[in-house]
Amino acid sequence: MNRHWIAIDWGTTNFRAFLMNGNVQIAHIQQSCGLLSVENAQFSPTLYQLLQLWLTEYGNLPIVMAGMVGSQQGWHEVPYAAQPCEARDLLASTFAFRTEWGSPAWIIPGVNGNSEYGQPDVMRGEEVQLFGLCQLYPAEKHVALLPGTHSKHAQLVGGKISAFSTFMTGEIFSLLTQHSLLGKNLPPQHEDKNTFMLGVKTALRGVPFTHLIFSARTRRLAEEIALEHVHCYLSGLTIGYELLALCAGQQAWVVGGPTLTARYKQASTLMDLTLTPVNGDDCFIRGLSHLFSLIQGNA
Repeated sequence: MNRHWIAIDWGTTNFRAFLMNGNVQIAHIQQSCGLLSVENAQFSPTLYQLLQLWLTEYGNLPIVMAGMVGSQQGWHEVPYAAQPCEARDLLASTFAFRTEWGSPAWIIPGVNGNSEYGQPDVMRGEEVQLFGLCQLYPAEKHVALLPGTHSKHAQLVGGKISAFSTFMTGEIFSLLTQHSLLGKNLPPQHEDKNTFMLGVKTALRGVPFTHLIFSARTRRLAEEIALEHVHCYLSGLTIGYELLALCAGQQAWVVGGPTLTARYKQASTLMDLTLTPVNGDDCFIRGLSHLFSLIQGNA
C-alpha cells in the first residue's frame, strides 16, 4: 500500500512542500515562489513543475495544501471556518479537487473571527500549526505566538482555537527597512545583540508607535547605534512593541523558524514572560498529517 502523500504550505512569498510517508517526512522542497510570483494564475503547471521529481518516482500522490493558496489571490478561494474552531471544523470547508495530472488534492480553509480587540481577523496556514502544536504538546490550554510577516497571538482551549489577534510586525519591519527614511543609505547590515536589546528596551517604554520608530533615526544621528546595526534596532523595536500585548507573567509557545523564535525569546528576557520555542515546520507537518487522517476518515 502506498502511504506517500505531499503536504504543502503555499504562502504569498514562499512555497514549502514535504514528501510524507504516513506521518514521517522523508524529503522537502523550499522555494521563493509564493503566490505573487505565479503569473496569470498558472498554479497547476507551477505546482507540477515543483513536484515533478516526486510525482515521477511515486505517481500521482495525494496533495494537501494550506496557507494563502486558499485565499482570494490563490488557486481556489476557500471560505474561512469560524472560531471557535477545532480540527474537524475545517473539514466542512475544505476544498477537494483533482489536479490536471490526476492527483487528488485538498485545500484547507483558514479561520476567521474577532480579535480580542474587537476587530475582524483572519488566518490561513497558522491554524494548521496550532493544531499541530496541540498534537505534539497535549494540554487543556495553549497560548501561542506565531511570528512572521503577520504575527499571530492565539489561544486554544480544549483543542479549539478560541481567540487570536494579528500583528503586522514582519511587514512593518520590511516597510521600515526597505521603503522608509529609516532604512535609506545604510551599509550592509550585521547582527548585534546589544543593539537589538536596546530596541526592545526602548519599545517597552510604551510610547506611541510612530514616535517610537523615529528613534531609529535620532539614535543613529546621535551615534548611539551604528549604521550597520539599524536593522537590529528596528527589529528590537517592532518585536518589543508586539510583546507588549502579552500580560505580565504569561507563558506561551512561540512557533516558527529557529532564527525568529530565538529573537522573540531573547526579547522576552527583558519582560515578565516565559516563551518556549517550538519548530514551526514540525507543527505544520503534524497538524496537516492530522487533518489528512481526518479527511481519510482514519482518525
